[in-house]
Parts: sequence; C-alpha cells; structure tokens
Amino acid sequence: MDIGSNIRAIRKRKGITIAEICDITGLSQGFLSQVETNKTSPSIATLENIATALEVPLAYLLLKKEERMRIVRKEERYVTTSGAEENMRVEHLSSSKNMRMMIVEVPPGASTGEAHAHEGEEVHVVIKGRIYAEQGEVSAELREGDSFSWNACTPHFVKNIGNEPALVLISVYTETENRGTLL
Repeated sequence: MDIGSNIRAIRKRKGITIAEICDITGLSQGFLSQVETNKTSPSIATLENIATALEVPLAYLLLKKEERMRIVRKEERYVTTSGAEENMRVEHLSSSKNMRMMIVEVPPGASTGEAHAHEGEEVHVVIKGRIYAEQGEVSAELREGDSFSWNACTPHFVKNIGNEPALVLISVYTETENRGTLL
C-alpha cells in the first residue's frame, strides 16, 4: 500500500505545505516527510489526523490507485460487439472490480441468440426503442424508460422488436472479475 504517496499527492494538489500539515496535526516535519516517502508507517490515529488536516475521509488515504475514481471519456470508451451475429455494438462505460456498465445498441431484429446463462446480476434500462426480454417463464416487452433486472445464472434472451435501433444501459455485478460482454 502506498499511503505516503497518496498523502503527498493530495497535499500538493490542495497546495498545502508540509509545515501547514504539521501545524494542524502537531507532527514533526521530519516524521511527515518519512510518512510521505513510505519510510515509516503511521498509526491509524496519526492517519486520521492527517486526513482531517487534508480534509479527506480516512478511508480515501487507504484506497489503492485502482480503487479510486476512474474517468472514461466518451471518445475513450472501449467498444466491442455481441449477440447472435455479433451485430450489437457494446460501449463499455466504466467498471470497478466486480461491476461494469455498458450501453448496447441493438439493431432492429437483432438478439442475443439462444437463451444463455452466466455468472452475475444484471440491471437494464431501455434508453431508446422496444426490447423483448425473456427469462425462464417470464417475458416482457419493454419501451423507453422501462427497466428490468435478473440473476444471469438463469437462461435469458433479449431481442429488439422495434423498427429502429434500441439502446440499453446495462449494469452488471459479478463475484469474480469478469470483463466479458453481457445482455
């Protein structure tokens, strides 16, 4: 864990000097310098004082880089294809360790193919168009603004039943890190 670098980056971004942090916390400049260079590990109480001085939650100092907020600009989205004929366009919006969000463009008549199952839980919002969704004995026609969710371990099927491309926003949670495309 690189707590010292986190502290230094936050302090510099906020334009706070080591001396100012030391005035607030009562720590010595030499000690804080050693903390920032990861030469010593502060106690939780000391970290709490530093977090208070930096005006950030203590937990934020403990986050790994990959656990912090990540930004994906629209023009930087990763794009793949999915579906029975690989004709659905999938824009991967963002992800964390076990969750991901995507927008899927489903051409008229396109579907996921045969009902399929996989790990995870999914929540869908129809942004545009008409979608038919089926899971086991339950099926529904959904329109713009409608949403549906399911545990993906039960076979499911989705098809665009409209005359224009449909857009579906999907959020997927899995117990394991999984980067595949789903619908």
